[in-house]
Amino acid sequence: MDVQLLLLYLSPVFLAFIGWEMLYLRKHGAAFPTAGYQWRDLFANASLALMHQGGDALAAIAIAYLYDGLWGWRLLDIELNVWSLLLLFLLQDLCYWLFHFASHHVRWLWASHVVHHSSERLNLSTAFRQSLMYPISGMWLFWIPMILIGFPPEAVVTTVLLSLGFQFFVHTQVVGKLGRLEWILNTPSHHRVHHASNAKYIDRNFAGVLIIWDRLFGTFVEEDPAEPCRFGITKPIRSFNPLILTFHEWRDMLREARGLPWREKLKVLFGKPAGPAAS
Repeated sequence: MDVQLLLLYLSPVFLAFIGWEMLYLRKHGAAFPTAGYQWRDLFANASLALMHQGGDALAAIAIAYLYDGLWGWRLLDIELNVWSLLLLFLLQDLCYWLFHFASHHVRWLWASHVVHHSSERLNLSTAFRQSLMYPISGMWLFWIPMILIGFPPEAVVTTVLLSLGFQFFVHTQVVGKLGRLEWILNTPSHHRVHHASNAKYIDRNFAGVLIIWDRLFGTFVEEDPAEPCRFGITKPIRSFNPLILTFHEWRDMLREARGLPWREKLKVLFGKPAGPAAS
């Protein structure tokens, strides 16, 4: 199996859960006013997913070639066994946390990531709302340390994709808190906070699979029933056009940088997004 196609192979599972959530919300949607499926929003999410897969497919050959080349410079020869796979999982999850944190604090990365946060609804289809520009903004850079340590590139990529597959299931409002799992795992409750634009929730809960990194690094906030999550970004896009959703922040960022001295230009491109990132 080509590991690059792992999420594509899992798509029937994802679609089945989206169908289940749709049916559930038909009966109980009044309790989740920002969870219901809207056809224009669903179309935008599906279109963005296809564009994202296309962008990844085009970039995959170059990235695989780079990873294989870097693996030749590895520090160790790591044999894959139960313990090394556990370490791989933990390191990948930490690297994902770093990528996610950076994507909210570096505008160049936010220009891609903002696509995922731009919907004012949150349901399982929101997980499909991704940007084709991730290869340009440099998501792939964050996995390089694991390859240089000595983990085989295919194992690293597989672990990344499995993590992203897990994260599909946290994009829902119909699952409440999960007891003791809330202390360890990224759960729907934790991820609702991450997608909220309320001031107390912005730029919190960057977890991939494990919430422990947020607890360790001080970025954890618990969902508060007294303050329901308000989804979207602080500067709403008001568009369902996948091209506008993909490129609006790139357009704004490059316009602001145009004509500035290089030092100021770099601040616009790689400084913090203007105002709260509205995660």
